[in-house]
This record gives sequence, C-alpha cells and structure tokens, in this order.
Amino acid sequence: MSSTANTNPYQQKIPLWVQMITGGLAGSIGEIITIPVDTAKVRLQIQGQQVKPGEALKYKGLVDCISKIAREEGTSYLYKGLTAGVQRQMVFASLRIGLYDWVRDLFVGNDAKGMEAPLSKKILAGLTTGAFGITIANPTDVVKVRLQAEGRLPPDASRQFTRVSDVYRKVIAEEGVKGLWRGLGPNIGRNSVVNAVELASYDEIKYQIIKSGLLQDGVGCHFVASAIAGFLAVIFGSPFDVVKTRMMSSGKGSGVYYKNPLDCIVKTLAKEGPLAFYDGFIANCSRLVTWNIIMFMSLQQLRRIYAETFQKH
Repeated sequence: MSSTANTNPYQQKIPLWVQMITGGLAGSIGEIITIPVDTAKVRLQIQGQQVKPGEALKYKGLVDCISKIAREEGTSYLYKGLTAGVQRQMVFASLRIGLYDWVRDLFVGNDAKGMEAPLSKKILAGLTTGAFGITIANPTDVVKVRLQAEGRLPPDASRQFTRVSDVYRKVIAEEGVKGLWRGLGPNIGRNSVVNAVELASYDEIKYQIIKSGLLQDGVGCHFVASAIAGFLAVIFGSPFDVVKTRMMSSGKGSGVYYKNPLDCIVKTLAKEGPLAFYDGFIANCSRLVTWNIIMFMSLQQLRRIYAETFQKH
C-alpha cells in the first residue's frame, strides 16, 4: 500500500498530550462559531414534546427559530450554554479526538497504521473514544442543554439560571449527583456513533482522496473530507441526538420527565411519530457539517503549527 497516503508527516511525531490539547482547542473553536445554530437545534428537537394535539409548533425551521429567539429573548440567548459548551469540548473533544489516532493504531497492532489502517479499526476506535469521552464529559452536556432549553419554559420559570454554576447546583440539589449523568445511555449511543462516523469517515475519505491523487494533503482535502464526514454523522446520529437532548432537558422541574431512554422513545413515537427523531435535522446538519469543517481544519493547522514551531530538526 502506498506510503504517499499515510497520515500527516508531523501528526505521528507530536506527543499524545499535544494531540489531546489540540483536539480540545479545535472542538472549542467549532463550538464558539456554531453555538447559535446548536441552540436552535436543541429548541427544535424538544418543542414537540410539550405541544398539545392540534397545536402548532412555535418554530417552523432553523431561520425562524434563530430569529424568534433573538427577537423574544435577546441575541445573547443564542449563546446560552457557550461556557458549558467550551467546557464540554475541552473535556470531550480532547479525549475522543486526541486519543483517536493512538487507539486506532493500538487496535491495528502490527498491521498498517495511520490512515492506511482498515476501516473497521477506524470505526472501532471512534466508537471507543466517543463512548469513553462522553462518559467523562456528560455533566457538561447536561448543563449545556439545560441552559439552551430553558427559554422554552413558561415565563415564570424560564430564567432559572444566570450562570453555569447555577445549573450544576440546581441539578445536584433536585436530582442528586447522578442527575449530572442523566441521558448517559443515549448520549453514549449518540456520541460513540457520531464520533465513529466523523473520525473514521474523515480518516478514510481523506486517505482515499490523497491515494487517488485528486487532492494533496492540504486545506482543500481537509475541507471536502470534513464536510462529508459531518453530513454522514448527522444521518446516523440524529435519532440518538434527539433522545439524548430530550432526556437531558427533561428535569423534574421542566414539566416533561422521562424515566429512561426507552420511555422517551416510546412517548415520542406515540405522540409525534418516527419523524420526530429527525426533528431539527436541517439545524443539526447545518451545525454539525459546519462544526466538522471548522474543527478538522483547525485541528490540522494547530498540529502543523506545533510541529513546525517545536519540532524543527
């Protein structure tokens, strides 16, 4: 197999801790830029659970949702949860992205490493680091979703939190520490699947593009591979994303409560039908594709800068 398609020449040289930090930083850059779309996605995913039969949905789509949030609650509410989102990325992205190359090559053993590794090993590595990362980072996800979702509550209960620490304190007081791991099951399902699709498909698509000679290992190649990876992640991950979002937003004081993921699935199916699991699809697609492009291109550049600055020979 041709060595010309192997992984970036500097990527294999940088230490694991640098790969983890650059993963967290790249994820945070994507989070900061795409958080308004992510907030709209959360609102679109949960709005159906409180609508009465025959009642029209408040938000008709991504643009309508963003404009109504900005008009009715203020533009700052589009950035509600940003602090928790960055915290999440610094924990979750550093683990799932930073450990991916190492875990992939660990699974491969003595076989071809880097981008030349078998697709099955790439998928397995993505599932592993995604599940591990979100298990650690779940509390930051709960806090982020609660902050993003609170605007849909009744006026007398819509402003429960002023800062991230308020959410942590309130969740622990009402639901115990275990409340910070609410929705962990579907969150593991969502993030292990999304991580496997994102990282494995990005890895494989980039490898095939370089191998075929269509593009060199540079910005253009990274853009194409990351955009396709983001779209595939939305297709496979949306049902998991809807369930985890509804689980996390349905605290005991929210007016909607699910006992477990199965209860959420059954109630959603009964009330809204199977298409509800793709609620907010356009917003989710817009957000995740954009996030992937920003994250992967930032990741490559951060690692390139590190290698060129600190590993000059």
